[in-house]
Amino acid sequence: MKNLHLIFLGLLFTSAIFLTGCDSDDEVTPIEPTVDENQVAIETFAAAFDANNNTAADPGFAAGTITPSNDLGSTATHPNSFFTSTSYKGAVDPSGGLWYAGWSSYESILEGGNTNPFSTGVPQTITDADMAAAGDVVEWTNDNLYILDGFVFVNDGQTLRIEAGTVIQGKSGEAENASALVIARGGRIEATGTANEPIIFTFEGDNGGASPNTRGRWGGLIILGKAGLNSAPGISAIEGIPTTETRGLYGGGDVPENDDDSGILQYVSIRHGGTNIGADNEINGLTLGGVGSGTTIEYVEVVANRDDGIEWFGGTVNAKYLLSVFCGDDALDYDEGYRGANQFVIVHQDSALESADRGGEHDGGTDPEVAEPFATPVFLNVTSIGNSGSRAITFRDNAGGEYHNSIFSGYARGIDIENLLGQEQDSYKQFLDGNLVLTNNVFFNIEAGTTGEALFTISN
Repeated sequence: MKNLHLIFLGLLFTSAIFLTGCDSDDEVTPIEPTVDENQVAIETFAAAFDANNNTAADPGFAAGTITPSNDLGSTATHPNSFFTSTSYKGAVDPSGGLWYAGWSSYESILEGGNTNPFSTGVPQTITDADMAAAGDVVEWTNDNLYILDGFVFVNDGQTLRIEAGTVIQGKSGEAENASALVIARGGRIEATGTANEPIIFTFEGDNGGASPNTRGRWGGLIILGKAGLNSAPGISAIEGIPTTETRGLYGGGDVPENDDDSGILQYVSIRHGGTNIGADNEINGLTLGGVGSGTTIEYVEVVANRDDGIEWFGGTVNAKYLLSVFCGDDALDYDEGYRGANQFVIVHQDSALESADRGGEHDGGTDPEVAEPFATPVFLNVTSIGNSGSRAITFRDNAGGEYHNSIFSGYARGIDIENLLGQEQDSYKQFLDGNLVLTNNVFFNIEAGTTGEALFTISN
């Protein structure tokens, strides 16, 4: 650990350690820090990094696998009863049992192929007007192929039940012609696939076999709930849907329902989404706005989305067995005080330079950034594989968060933590307060590209 500590400090001091002031994520104006400010922040974080058993080690991934073959050391338990106790690091048990096998596209992509093929039923075009007239309970069955024509809402008080093996396709188009499925506040989706018969969301005409870099061919799946946010006034409009459309609102207002139940997603594959719905505004593969802890999310894959794979806007929803792979922007993104728990998560970026942004883009709040509840989600057993042009994780806008028992490999840059000069509350303060924690993680082959940036940076 001492050697890693020295390497960590050396990387920081020989790289562009910087503190800056900015008005937005894209416009950064450097502010010259003092040597003492740099040194205190670096040494404080480095000491905690060492003390929390983070290591630099080769997981020993064999070709076509992300299963570690090398001993990566001990793991830690977490008091949250949601988590399953494990004796290994990363998303996959080295002793066997690939939880993504059989139902996900990732399995075939990892072996060097394209998305796995599937059969479809009789085409049935679905519009928003069709759903409005369909009654309180709507059944979609696997003998039909459901084609989304535009934004299709599951309305307040309405439940959409999707049978295992059902395929849903979105028509291609951008802006007002985009297609997506939106579960409005008070609506429910019960998409219960199986390992043998997953439920598949993709673009019109796809029967599988598409390249993992085929992106932006339809919209995505948006689920909106009544759990709390930290942005004023506690209810927000989801990206890409006009604010005049009340079914695009999420959050709980003055009385959030943090145990809100928006339904079930199990064994669901969401492919090739992220079409533009406005100027430089794409849809995430899976958007979770104010989704509550009563919702069940397990065995869900987002593959080849043009924008983020999975994005949480506030809320308290928990999830296990998630894949966000070959997406064009961030794999995991959260904002507005998200504070759920997630375990067994695979992030895998396209290896092409500039094909993706961050493994994790973690923001605390928007308006105001320092509002409570703070963003403090917990991630256990993550395997995150980047490329030579991307960063593993950014914590900013007062975000906290925790990563335990995880593996990060192949990124150009490592972890970036925002430290705002002259402001008392920021992501670095969350670290000092114990709300930003990295424990029992492995970092390997970071700085694989030519950017020259170090394993960790402190920035603004």
